Amino acid sequence: MAVLQLLIRLPGPMGQVWPSLSTAEGLAAWLTPVDVLQPRLGGTVTLGELGTGTVTAWDVDRIAEYTVAPGGRIRFHLEHDGESATVLRFTHEPAGGTVSEQQWTTRFERLAELLAA
Repeated sequence: MAVLQLLIRLPGPMGQVWPSLSTAEGLAAWLTPVDVLQPRLGGTVTLGELGTGTVTAWDVDRIAEYTVAPGGRIRFHLEHDGESATVLRFTHEPAGGTVSEQQWTTRFERLAELLAA
């Protein structure tokens, strides 16, 4: 099984980036419409075409991980990069099939644009 891991530098401090990865409104702005998001370990999540599942890791302001079917495991891990930027360590472990690095790159470019605005 292919696992995609990306290291992305995003504009803005972690506190500014975190809501884009951990709220329905934030995720909908750059990733996919979100029908349900219970922001806690074990909470339910429905991430549009990525699927429905569970919040499998949750460390406020740092880590949000969603395991959904059919999409697989999607992990966002934030780290400080000075005072004005954030490093995102992203992992996508699909439940089956292939992972499109280009599709994720395009999504993260959209996120960076939103954060820079």
